[in-house]
Amino acid sequence: MSARVLVVDDVPANVKLLEAQLTAEYFEVATAYRGEQALEIVKNEPPDIVLLDVMMPGMDGFEVCRRLKGSPDTAHIPIVMVTALDQPADRVHGLEAGADDFLTKPVDELALMARVRSLVRLKMMTDELRMRQITGQSLGILDDPVVVGADDDQLKGHILVVEDRAPSARTIEETLGQRHEVKVESDVESALVQMRGADFDLFIVSLALEKADGLRLCSQIRSSERARNVPILALIQDNDTRKLARALEMGVNDYLVRPIDRNELTARVRTQLRRKRYADRLKQNLQLSLEMAITDQLTGLYNRRYLVSHLKTLLDNAVSTGKPMSFLILDIDFFKRVNDTYGHDVGDEVLAEFARRIALNTRGIDLACRYGGEEFVVAMPDTDLSFAYQIAERLRKDVEARPFWVSNASGGLQVTVSIGVTACEGASDTAEKLLKRADDALYRAKRDGRNRVVAAAA
Repeated sequence: MSARVLVVDDVPANVKLLEAQLTAEYFEVATAYRGEQALEIVKNEPPDIVLLDVMMPGMDGFEVCRRLKGSPDTAHIPIVMVTALDQPADRVHGLEAGADDFLTKPVDELALMARVRSLVRLKMMTDELRMRQITGQSLGILDDPVVVGADDDQLKGHILVVEDRAPSARTIEETLGQRHEVKVESDVESALVQMRGADFDLFIVSLALEKADGLRLCSQIRSSERARNVPILALIQDNDTRKLARALEMGVNDYLVRPIDRNELTARVRTQLRRKRYADRLKQNLQLSLEMAITDQLTGLYNRRYLVSHLKTLLDNAVSTGKPMSFLILDIDFFKRVNDTYGHDVGDEVLAEFARRIALNTRGIDLACRYGGEEFVVAMPDTDLSFAYQIAERLRKDVEARPFWVSNASGGLQVTVSIGVTACEGASDTAEKLLKRADDALYRAKRDGRNRVVAAAA
């Protein structure tokens, strides 16, 4: 795995040592000797991860970290503080400033490289979601950017703790239970049942379980479709570097060294929940952007783009299975008069209500789309021409019988619809032929007086 690492330290020997270690592992390395210089480098050429000393002249590492994590443009970049400070209060201070980890010099090279690879891997996954978010914003599909830590005050999580040491489990539950919903399990099998049956925001797993292998449990979590994206915070013994490296390589997100410091536990849990909330919102926005790209915003039906891409699939499926498929084109009669008389706002209300009535008169398996303007289409799998005609006639009667209640028309607005119906006639049929036949049938319905259904066979 290649990535760009920024090393920030005011001691040249320390910089050279880290640079040599990272280069040997095929990382691209940039260096800075002051906090201000580091900020400038990150602004101009953002790295994939920052290894940051704390004690520097001028701006110290805590302030550099706060500034990077406080900017929406750089808050997603992982920061590991690598420093001679070794007190629990120092670690907590660094984590509260936004650091993703806090390592005390001299740092074990194996542990450092495992941590760097782990954080870089997580960042690359986040970068893909961020790029799609940016694309959605540039297309006008999405509005405001997602900000890391924007709602820390409301940050509450559902946490599963797998720990068979009663004092340790009690400490975790007492520390986190005041803010979060905490479930403690001492048995691995019970924990797996819990994971399958509930949505958790964080797993805290002891790697020193007496009757089970904590690393194997972490591996099972990462192979589970339901839980693989939930962060894991591992509890490890001091100096158990090899087990830590294995854990990070298999996808553990963070770790806490025993004995448990309550403040550090709180800070690390907050960091993991913040990152998960950020990733979840990016994924939600990605889903939203996909939905908006294929959905007509006014009516909530699929749009023409989706119909064009999906109709061939429906036809191919009908031909391969030998099942019928029918197709409707619907056009609101004299819709231009509605816009000219009442305005486009009322016209939009009519379109939205018409779409609602289409949805009420069709099935969940049917594909209803706004084709353009006042024209709509419905693709109907497993439906022959006769049954499709009946559905079209039922819809036509529903539109004619019940007025459309809109803003500027007292007593409701009378609306009618013309519908063309056709069906797939075998392997030689194409989406273009189907659309053409349905459109011809619609044209005949309009020509013959509107407010009617006309069926067209091949």
